[in-house]
Amino acid sequence: MLALGIGGFAIGTVEFATMGLLKEVERGLSISTPEAGQLISAYALGVVVGAPVLAAVGARLPRKALALGLMAFYALANLSSFAAADYGTMMVSRFAAGLPHGAYFGTAAVIAASLVAPTKRGWAIATVMSGLTIANVLGVPAATWLGQAFGWRLLFVATAVIALACVALVARFVPFEPAHPEASVRRELSALRRVQLWLALAVGVVGFGGFFATYTYIAHTMTAVAGLPESLIPLVVALYGLGMVVGNMVGGRLADRSVMGTIYWALAAVAAVMVVYGLAASWWPTALLMVFVVGGSGSILIPAFQSRLLDSAPGAATLATSLSHSALNVANALGAFLGGVVIAAGWGFTAPAYVGAVLAVLGLAIALLSGRLEHRHPVS
Repeated sequence: MLALGIGGFAIGTVEFATMGLLKEVERGLSISTPEAGQLISAYALGVVVGAPVLAAVGARLPRKALALGLMAFYALANLSSFAAADYGTMMVSRFAAGLPHGAYFGTAAVIAASLVAPTKRGWAIATVMSGLTIANVLGVPAATWLGQAFGWRLLFVATAVIALACVALVARFVPFEPAHPEASVRRELSALRRVQLWLALAVGVVGFGGFFATYTYIAHTMTAVAGLPESLIPLVVALYGLGMVVGNMVGGRLADRSVMGTIYWALAAVAAVMVVYGLAASWWPTALLMVFVVGGSGSILIPAFQSRLLDSAPGAATLATSLSHSALNVANALGAFLGGVVIAAGWGFTAPAYVGAVLAVLGLAIALLSGRLEHRHPVS
């Protein structure tokens, strides 16, 4: 599980450090803030497209082999981002880098869940996802500092090196399991007929949208609103990442007790936290405190969300968990877009947080609808 988590560390480092280095990307490519936000959206779109396609196509492969291939491709795609000469080629490169993201996490989550008892499934998924959250404590601040000091493009080289280390560790430590004898593209795609799967995905898209709207522009908020110098942005992202680590592990334990209960309470907490963050951002001590809380509240949702998708699509585990990252990256694209819209409208850098509160409430409404339908017609 830790070997698989290294892949999450690579993915989390580049995904979130790109947001922390948004100002450097703008200057390096001579583009505006909303245009730089579209690079985040391009990566997210790659995840959305790649997760179901690669998970379905790879259904007949042994899961270890699939994980190795996806992470090797991820390393190559990030090297292409390092070499991208202009905005257009960078957009294509970031889209390509997003393609294996969701399928890798889906495959890794299924492998992890297969190694433990069903009552520890949430904990196992959280352990694999800890690579993503720990990246926000160690990898993202280090990569942000590296990008500020020596050039933002080095972020992609560092990510490729970590991804290749993951390939080596997975090859060495992850046990081999043959593909399921009944695995097929049709079997995986059959899950898409389930209403509860689509409702779960809707919860992810809407509920997490504000989480990403806030984080995408966090560097701008901390410098322009809280008054922090750019040199302290690595500290900001480290605090955010520490919150994610704590939230992820707490969320894993809570998901093992009650999946839907965790989703309900976490979404309500996210809505409240976003409002407080928007109000507290003008004073740097409270702004830093709320950065930690925002990271923690959102990450509590992730293990429960993935567990809900597994429950909603029996017989298509890889596709279901891969789609979780499609949903999260639609949320990422939605959040970056809506955040850019309200900023461009002149509402300020705290406006995305209030957008996030509204989206969390809408996500909670969808979750409550899903729970009500589940009570009437249990998933079978």
